[in-house]
Amino acid sequence: MSQLLYGLITGLLFGFLLQKGRVLRYEKQISALLLKDMTIIKFMLTSVTVAMVGTYLLVDLELAKLSIKSTILGANIIGGLLFGLGWGALGYCPGTSVGAVAEGRWDALWGVAGMLAGASLFAALFPAMKASVLTWGDFGKITLPQLLGINHWFVIVPFVAGTILLFRWIEKKGL
Repeated sequence: MSQLLYGLITGLLFGFLLQKGRVLRYEKQISALLLKDMTIIKFMLTSVTVAMVGTYLLVDLELAKLSIKSTILGANIIGGLLFGLGWGALGYCPGTSVGAVAEGRWDALWGVAGMLAGASLFAALFPAMKASVLTWGDFGKITLPQLLGINHWFVIVPFVAGTILLFRWIEKKGL
């Protein structure tokens, strides 16, 4: 039960931050896709960076256990294409469509409906995909540090530094 409570609290906090960052706005989404406004890019990179540092810090302190999913290129490429096409066509990604509906933007209901339809279609096609798409380019449960044979902090620290430098460049350009 505590995991559900943590998930609920984390979800509410993330939704609050999405709303406060104004990234639930259709105009922001389209501007990000057109590379005219980097607010969403900065929000996403900040989320990834904080999660990466926090997760590995908790793992190193033995307060959490890392559960790695298999790297399957076929599924990642097809899923990424579908995600990108949906985001481009609708102007909302799945998370922001739910947040936008919560703000009263009824056009985002199409995104929520698309998510539910996509999840249902995936569930229905899963047995067939298990023998096809979900085997294409299966590298197993591996991380970039494992692939390189180095400690994870040798990937995390340059990623954080690169993110900071990218943010500074974006700010200089006024994006």
